[in-house]
Amino acid sequence: MNGFRYAFAGLRLAWMRGVNFRIEILCALLVLTFAWLLHFSPAEFTVLILTISLVLAAETFNTALEELCDKFQPTHDPHIEKIKDLSAAAVLITALGALCVGIVIAIPHLW
Repeated sequence: MNGFRYAFAGLRLAWMRGVNFRIEILCALLVLTFAWLLHFSPAEFTVLILTISLVLAAETFNTALEELCDKFQPTHDPHIEKIKDLSAAAVLITALGALCVGIVIAIPHLW
């Protein structure tokens, strides 16, 4: 049960400290509402939920890595900057992938 407690504490931290996390949650809710209005199939909903989960997980890892870097190197360091940039790039890649998945699934429903 402690694992769940720690996980929910992490979600709370991601929500409280991560503006991008909150924006991504809002986008996810909009996408799922849009999917519901367009009567996506259960399989399409499943793909969307999995894709959204990947983006949120990537954002959470990004936030955790930034916290770790800031803990051990609070002043500017070019290596830490590269680590943070790479971590942010991973979030961008998953978000762009999610956007592509959403577009591919939505196009037939819009025609």
